[in-house]
Amino acid sequence: MYFRDIVGQEEIKKKLIGNIKNNRVSHAQLFLGPEGCGKLALAIAYARYLSCTEPQPTDACGVCPSCIKYNKLTHPDVNFFYPIASKKQGDNPAISKDYAAQWRSYLEKSPYVSLNDWYKEIDIENKQGYINARDCGEIVRVLSYKTYESNFKIIIMWMIERLYYAAAPKLLKTLEEPPENTLFLLVSENQEQIINTILSRTQIVKIPRLKDHEIRDGLIEQYNCEPHQADQIAFLSDGNFYDALALLENKGEYENNTVFLREWLRECYAFNAEKIMKSVDILAKMGREKQKTLLALALEVFRQCTLLNYHANNLVKVHPEFMDFIKKFSTVLKPDIAHAMSEEFSKAIFHVERNANPKILFTDLSLRASLIMKEKK
Repeated sequence: MYFRDIVGQEEIKKKLIGNIKNNRVSHAQLFLGPEGCGKLALAIAYARYLSCTEPQPTDACGVCPSCIKYNKLTHPDVNFFYPIASKKQGDNPAISKDYAAQWRSYLEKSPYVSLNDWYKEIDIENKQGYINARDCGEIVRVLSYKTYESNFKIIIMWMIERLYYAAAPKLLKTLEEPPENTLFLLVSENQEQIINTILSRTQIVKIPRLKDHEIRDGLIEQYNCEPHQADQIAFLSDGNFYDALALLENKGEYENNTVFLREWLRECYAFNAEKIMKSVDILAKMGREKQKTLLALALEVFRQCTLLNYHANNLVKVHPEFMDFIKKFSTVLKPDIAHAMSEEFSKAIFHVERNANPKILFTDLSLRASLIMKEKK
């Protein structure tokens, strides 16, 4: 991944390169931004530029031994850590390097990634991944060695908010007093979920959501997308290039989720107990990340309905096939109802993350949603 391959974010690229040229490289940096903004891609391109032996004014050279190793993500001075889980209950805790081959293969497809997709890649959809204590011990071990080729020993930690809280103490001292020529590049989507003692030890690099024209240009230039299609995808993806690629590749998951969500909400509104319980059974069998994705989509539906009710139609971004449902549902989901529903679905995400019994959780959520909508009929 080079800076030139990253869609948009020109100001961030200039800032990062300027910091290197001015010798202002902080030892621990947090690349913080929403899904699909390119934060992991920027972290990798930044690490490549730092390691390049013949850096050019705006990018790495691409031909030095360091750049050649970066092409396959096999540079000996760069180590990746990311959320993982043991595949079988009772197995010894896994560490990131157990999944190194899958990680490299995953990033070869695209550096615009999502946690749910990564869990699919390593077949742990029904579990929640963490950066665990063994990984933190591995970081300390790796940093005890001298650099092989580069001026820096670089640690890239993707989704640092998934750091297991009991593992944090192993990392804190190293973050506060790192070995010489050590660089931590932490990547995150949610600042509020990062342990405060980790957050306080980093320099934050905020990565904004992409603009529509940046997504459009990226799709046309890098993926040979037709301009008309690129315009529509850029509008629907709402600044998320991962979503833009998913729409371009015609992935069915978004469509499947919207269809299921639409039927489930209709069942709750009609208070069809038999159909509600069938939907609950389907929800209970989903992996936790899929459950969270569906609940997050519901929150987005409630937000879009609110925008319609406040006549902010130009801000509504949904697939044309889903627009009819949003328009009809917005007549039911007046702002006070949408707010109440959002609170309940946000609580549900909280409980999913804490391993609540899914059947009890979604039965309760369905009944609460029915009551909220029934009271306002």
